[in-house]
Amino acid sequence: MITLDGVTVRYADSPVAVLDDVTLHIPEGDLALVAGQTGSGKSTLLGCLTNLVPRFTGGHRTGRVVLDGTDITSAAPRELADLIGYVGQNPLAGFVTDTVESELAFGMEQLGVDPSRMRVRVEEVLDLLGITDLRRRALRTLSGGQQQRVAIASVLTARPRVLVLDEPTSALDPVAAEDVVSLLSRLVHDLGLTVVMAEHRMERVVEFCDRVILVSRGSVRSGEPREMLSVSPVAPPLVELGRRSGWSPLPLTIRDGRRTARAERTAWREHPPVLGTLAAATGEGLVADGVVVSYGSLVAVRGATLTAGAGLVTALVGRNGCGKSSLLWAVQGSGSRKAGRITIDGMPAVPGDVALVPQTASDVLYLPTVAEELALADADADRSAGSAGRILDELVDGVERDQHPRDLSEGQKLALVLAVQLVREPRVVLLDEPTRGLDYAGKAALTRILRGQADAGRTVVIATHDAEFVAATCDRVVVMAEGEIVDDGPARDIITSSAMLATQCARVYAPVELLTVAEVLTARAAS
Repeated sequence: MITLDGVTVRYADSPVAVLDDVTLHIPEGDLALVAGQTGSGKSTLLGCLTNLVPRFTGGHRTGRVVLDGTDITSAAPRELADLIGYVGQNPLAGFVTDTVESELAFGMEQLGVDPSRMRVRVEEVLDLLGITDLRRRALRTLSGGQQQRVAIASVLTARPRVLVLDEPTSALDPVAAEDVVSLLSRLVHDLGLTVVMAEHRMERVVEFCDRVILVSRGSVRSGEPREMLSVSPVAPPLVELGRRSGWSPLPLTIRDGRRTARAERTAWREHPPVLGTLAAATGEGLVADGVVVSYGSLVAVRGATLTAGAGLVTALVGRNGCGKSSLLWAVQGSGSRKAGRITIDGMPAVPGDVALVPQTASDVLYLPTVAEELALADADADRSAGSAGRILDELVDGVERDQHPRDLSEGQKLALVLAVQLVREPRVVLLDEPTRGLDYAGKAALTRILRGQADAGRTVVIATHDAEFVAATCDRVVVMAEGEIVDDGPARDIITSSAMLATQCARVYAPVELLTVAEVLTARAAS
């Protein structure tokens, strides 16, 4: 269905090609997962498939792009609208109307679809993605996860033959993500649709994909999932466990993992491994008491009381639209807080006490180069030159200091904002979906940095859908539903009792309470 022949992409002023003489073939009806480290060129590869690179990104591209035997190398993206659908990392940037229903109809209007068919397609896609209740909502009032589902729906109404998605589940809760990936799998198997997606949370996708396309340092390799994942520098926890354990074949599903680990699991049920002790708070930390947030008639947070002790990392979890982001913005002080009181260590919060890293990182980047953003952060924080840069380098490699921040990948943008905020050493650090766009190495680095913040006595609160990150990073978990706090407790207790939050290792070894690959390896070493 899709062939790249000798494709090379080099951006202006960059001495290194992002893609170097790439030849790739994707058969019709495949669900292909594009994998690689943050900034490796995955988004550029997807842009080549849609001809958005270099027309809308700049740079220089050579080679040929062929779709179902037709050379589309020189075709404008608008000429491919009914053939290739594309959903980018930032859904809001791609919306052109005001409401959900209008957005779903807009693409069909441009393609001249008969109005009677338009209505039918809109209804079908609303049902497929489970967003019927959002049809009349304004796009800007939706949560990040809701916006992502609407973006996917707006592309599906055009009935494309190829669907290209960049981080399609990054803002979705686990249940919603599973629904979307299952839907894509059904479209592949029932309609013969060809789907190409880049996704850092590979554990959500790998069991559904037919092939893995590995992007690394300008080169691209493609093959059967087990073959590629055995050598990939990034791999989901279950695959990483299989590689560290020497399991063959590598398990790609929880069922495979449980069957392989059966003997070990049985032994640990009889002689449970020693688990780590619970961390204790070093101070009262953050208390957000009776917070109410509303947008017109919509009440997003209903008298919620959030307690997050100093010296701890607290996760704020819940389905899309439950009020997590609204609560964080209210705590930070910029949100629309109608009621409630915010205190830090028993005293009212003052400006500068709380730092917030938003879902859309580019919202707080406004200088022309990365170097200037880092230098300003160092100056504002009264830190030595290079302090913010060192944090950035811990999170991701290869961010050139003379680049414009908005030319970075979404993961690199997020890492830059994290560096800018963390260098200020605020008393409370709030992060809204901080792992979007980060690979496993980047998330491990973020865990080290946030644990360091907690060890220094700061309060860290993370709103996230990333269960693996919660298990590796957080001491406590607070669960929200419909604007209210419905559960609060130690991370291990909440994770092992929740089908939504259970990690891959927790599922493989249940009822033994091992959450991460590191815990499994530690348990083996001690047994």
